[in-house]
Amino acid sequence: MSTLQTLDRGLRALEVVAESPAGISVADLARELDVHRAICYRIVATLESHRLVARTGDGRVRLASGLANLASKFEPHFNQDVLPLLQDLANRTSATAYLSAVEGNECVVAMVAEPEGTVLTVGYRVGSRHPLTRGAAGIAILAARPEVPGEPEAVRQARRDGYSLTRGQLERGAVGLASGIRAGTLERSIGVVAIDGLDTGLAAAEVMAAARRIEHLLTA
Repeated sequence: MSTLQTLDRGLRALEVVAESPAGISVADLARELDVHRAICYRIVATLESHRLVARTGDGRVRLASGLANLASKFEPHFNQDVLPLLQDLANRTSATAYLSAVEGNECVVAMVAEPEGTVLTVGYRVGSRHPLTRGAAGIAILAARPEVPGEPEAVRQARRDGYSLTRGQLERGAVGLASGIRAGTLERSIGVVAIDGLDTGLAAAEVMAAARRIEHLLTA
């Protein structure tokens, strides 16, 4: 498969900058891209002209507002594709299914689907938020990241298992199970929550399968 080298380098540069929350110097970016510093300056200048990156006072390169504008146009299409998968997950597990996203150090519920034909379900409101370190959804997102020293055992366990399972962390009696979605710099998790009676073996298999289907949608 042939690729356009300049475009490929620009997109790779965005990925490297996205993985550097504190910003990255042009010299370090050039090393990551394996290009001459002069070429890297031109790549950064082009991305700056489209407001995709910006340089701070000390010259470090960070993501800029143009990416947020692109992301806002992406979300409606993403939600439209994911909603049927979320509803199917709810029906298969007889539990409330949800998709969560990251905002800073918090996990925010972005989408919810309730199982059809079930009388009692857990009310999980879109916009609900909690720390990433509490609840299955946030722990699953942390487990999808590279390992860091001193992280909670729950995160390490979720990374080993492929999913996070919590009981009563956010609501008494609630059982939550979630799996992280790994697709570039996108950080999401998909999961289910129920009050007792959740078949965790079935739920784990269905949640992980749903996560992989969403990853396929994002990378196809």
